[in-house]
Amino acid sequence: MSQNALATPEAPFQEPKRPARKFTFTWRTLLLAVGALILLLSFTRAVTGAADLTSTGAITASIALAVPIGLAGLGGLWAERAGVVNIGLEGMMIMGTWSGAWGALYFDNPWAGVVAGAIGGALGGLLHAIATVTFGVDHIISGVAINILGLGVTQFLSKVTFAEMKGGGDSQSPPVPKPEVVSVPWDRLGDQDPLRALEAKQWFLLSDVAGILRGLTTNVSLLTILAILLVPLSYYVLWRTAFGLRLRSCGESPVAAESLGVNVYLHKYVAVVVSGALAGLGGAFLAQVAASAYREGQTGGRGFIGLAAMIFGNWRPGGLAGGALLFGYTDGLQLRGSGAAVHALLLVVAILLAAVAVHQLVRQGRARTALITGVAAVVVFVVFALTDSIPPEFTSVTPHITTLLVLSLAAQRLRPPAANGVIYRRGQGG
Repeated sequence: MSQNALATPEAPFQEPKRPARKFTFTWRTLLLAVGALILLLSFTRAVTGAADLTSTGAITASIALAVPIGLAGLGGLWAERAGVVNIGLEGMMIMGTWSGAWGALYFDNPWAGVVAGAIGGALGGLLHAIATVTFGVDHIISGVAINILGLGVTQFLSKVTFAEMKGGGDSQSPPVPKPEVVSVPWDRLGDQDPLRALEAKQWFLLSDVAGILRGLTTNVSLLTILAILLVPLSYYVLWRTAFGLRLRSCGESPVAAESLGVNVYLHKYVAVVVSGALAGLGGAFLAQVAASAYREGQTGGRGFIGLAAMIFGNWRPGGLAGGALLFGYTDGLQLRGSGAAVHALLLVVAILLAAVAVHQLVRQGRARTALITGVAAVVVFVVFALTDSIPPEFTSVTPHITTLLVLSLAAQRLRPPAANGVIYRRGQGG
């Protein structure tokens, strides 16, 4: 009997869908992806002449801008893995910027400012935990309230503290002490630095690798190194310890976790307070490393971009770090005023979209989605080919456009914690 003979008017026969192949992360895959990305950037630089794509300055700026985004995203990861949506990351970062600058100035020590920034963000996290965990306030409403509160409180505090200090004002602080920076030994050679000499030659791939390495190893703040180490530390705590297993169970099924003896309230409180501390640390980084003082509006929406990086990373530390680097890179290029490099990114985006379309068609069997992605790749390439530059008005919103584009592509594979955002009450499982 043929397959079509089994069809009925009520239930016509449909060809079974081919199951998508599951992607497995390995270190080899990561290294291949990084190598392919560097090769793509090198090719784009050679074709367009946009040397800033892989220059030392661009990489340094990208790292400085990726760190606060990554810390905010890491904070969101801790909270949402415990089942608490935290869109108040922006407000907690704002508290961290003021607290970090105030602590560094008051104690005349940059590391005191780092601790103060973390504490300021943690206080915002504690307030969010009290509202959502204890009183059952809607997570979104509480987060919005904290964003508004963080902005208003820091505006008031800066007027009563920084305005009285020499060099300060109502909306900014005096210059703050910075954490120490470290560099590789050969950076002291100046013009004899082999990486600098190789970068200046503008050779294909070799000069790009030299520029990237110089950006990663020259004048790196100790706070940057600390922030990078927090990514594998968070992975270890959340995925390799009993405490992390209990915390994640609160985000998947708090009722089942409670039935096994887990103190759900305690774990949610810890997660949200740590979330706020990490966001506050990102704020302190902005005031002490990315800039030299606290300024009103300094976060510039990076708390929300950090949340987008967390979603892009599928609520995993490794993917989150990749998303933060992506957003930091685009932000760094536009802040450096490198219009040619931002325009060259259109070619990079077109090639990446084409690769995604092929992957969706061949590996996942999603013809319709692949067609849409392929059309988007063609449109981006046509825009690149028909223009010589991007107007400054569009360049300034490059990070936000990147955020929307990446989230739209990542939406097909997202899997948030099952009980994320669900209001939990002790004993509700009966």
